[in-house]
Amino acid sequence: MAMNDLERLVSLQDLDLMIQEADEVAKLGFAMTGYAELQKAREELAMQIRKPLLSRYERLRAKLKRAIVPVKNDICLGCFLRQPTSLAARGREDEQIFTCENCGRMLYWLD
Repeated sequence: MAMNDLERLVSLQDLDLMIQEADEVAKLGFAMTGYAELQKAREELAMQIRKPLLSRYERLRAKLKRAIVPVKNDICLGCFLRQPTSLAARGREDEQIFTCENCGRMLYWLD
């Protein structure tokens, strides 16, 4: 099954968070294995994402820990504000990436 841009972004964010945690563990003096594999997987995945979308993700990631967050019960789980109903109906189709009007994060819907 082919991944769409939204799935790739979520996977990229997961890799970024794992890399960040590995950096923090290494700073504490613990030996880390698999760091190079994480970096390589991130680079390969980033090459599969369209450039404008990747740069948007990178800009958000620079200022927020999580650039893409789920929406549950029409509430953005980044800033915890309710999303407009019209946005929720279109967002569930996963054909377009929407942004929270309040915090600016990219959104995906959980059912």
